[in-house]
Amino acid sequence: MQPRQYTSFRLAEHLDAAGIAASIGSVGDAYDNALMESTIGLFKTELIKPQRPWKTLSQVELATAEWADWYCHRRLHGETGHVPPVEYETNYYTELTKPQVTTTI
Repeated sequence: MQPRQYTSFRLAEHLDAAGIAASIGSVGDAYDNALMESTIGLFKTELIKPQRPWKTLSQVELATAEWADWYCHRRLHGETGHVPPVEYETNYYTELTKPQVTTTI
C-alpha cells in the first residue's frame, strides 16, 4: 500500500463508518511512528542485540513474548509513578469510571 492510500478520503470514510479513529499524521511527518520506533529500539537494544546470535525462530518468539510481558506488566516507569503500565492503565480507567461527587452550596 502506498503512503497516499493511507491518507485517502475513501480510507478515512471507511474507518469512520466502522467507528475507528485513524491515527494518521500529515503527509511527510513521522510523528505517528515515533512511539513505535522508540519501543522497537528498546526491544532491539534490551533483548535482540545482547542475546545474539539467535539459533532458532522459536528462541526469538519465546524471548519476545517474555519481553513483551515484562514491558507491559512488570516494567516500572518513572512517568507513571513507578508502577507497571497495565496497573497504571487499570487505575486510570477505575478513576475515570467512578461516579463524580458534586456539592452545592
